[in-house]
Amino acid sequence: MKKILFVLLAALCLLVAGQAQARQYVVSVTQIVEHPALDAMRNGVIDRLKEKGLDVMANVHIAQGNPATNVQIISQIMGEQPDLVLAIATPGAQAAAQKIHDRPILFTGVTDPVSAGLVKNLENTGGGNITGMSDFSPMDKHVALIRELVPGVKAIGVIYNAGEPNSVVLVDKLKEEAAKAGLTVEEATIANSSGVYQAAKSLVGRCQAVYVPTDNTVVSAIESAVKVCKDNKLPLIAADVDSVDRGAIAAVALDYYKMGLQTGDMAYRILAEGVAPSAMPVEFLNDLNLHVNKASAAAMGVTLSDDLLQRAAKVVE
Repeated sequence: MKKILFVLLAALCLLVAGQAQARQYVVSVTQIVEHPALDAMRNGVIDRLKEKGLDVMANVHIAQGNPATNVQIISQIMGEQPDLVLAIATPGAQAAAQKIHDRPILFTGVTDPVSAGLVKNLENTGGGNITGMSDFSPMDKHVALIRELVPGVKAIGVIYNAGEPNSVVLVDKLKEEAAKAGLTVEEATIANSSGVYQAAKSLVGRCQAVYVPTDNTVVSAIESAVKVCKDNKLPLIAADVDSVDRGAIAAVALDYYKMGLQTGDMAYRILAEGVAPSAMPVEFLNDLNLHVNKASAAAMGVTLSDDLLQRAAKVVE
């Protein structure tokens, strides 16, 4: 009888384990705008979870750069009662953190999660239901790349949305690194993507190179800045490699799909292993890639050295 009971108990355990493995996880995604870098992170997370054998239903919400929609999305997500909230970029993460306290929140693509008020510190020792990954740009390497591409540069123009906290942090860091190199920074701010073209035009004659940080609003319309820079032989350097495919001369940056995969590993620990976000420090991706665009360089009056081309992980012809 004991042997029969043991066999029945073992079978029941296997059945329960199988049901747990077979359950579907709901992941609600909030994303401030749709552009290749953010899309790559989202795809990386979902791909990794599926790779690890989880059945995931992703409810994707994109605010199209609208602050009001960004907040409304959170109310929709609360109604979905997800197993995990995936917040891509700072605005969505902030809105989620302000309203959602009974679900785990995982952010990615957030430049400075501490100044954004998402975590107390990078070790995440303040508790709470949120953690994630930072994509803080290696600004010293960006300034060095600009100087290499434009040896006579004296002033760097930067286009950004002053309403994005992560962008403000990045521009402050740009000024700090530029000053170390004896350079000045000329700013052109926007409120929405439709202002990118005029902002780029306003920099013509004020600088010798234009830099676009990982600003969601600007990157979503970077083609407008590319056109101005091509028309005026003004070199444009970006902070994300996807923008190089879209017309920037070069970028030394993170691979956002790889960041998504690593964020997916964090999501798996939360969903499948039951690890609390408060027990997970903020993570970084240190794998940098150099991408260059030969056609854009020629159109913007820049000659790419053989050394630069040899160092590049990708060359867009």
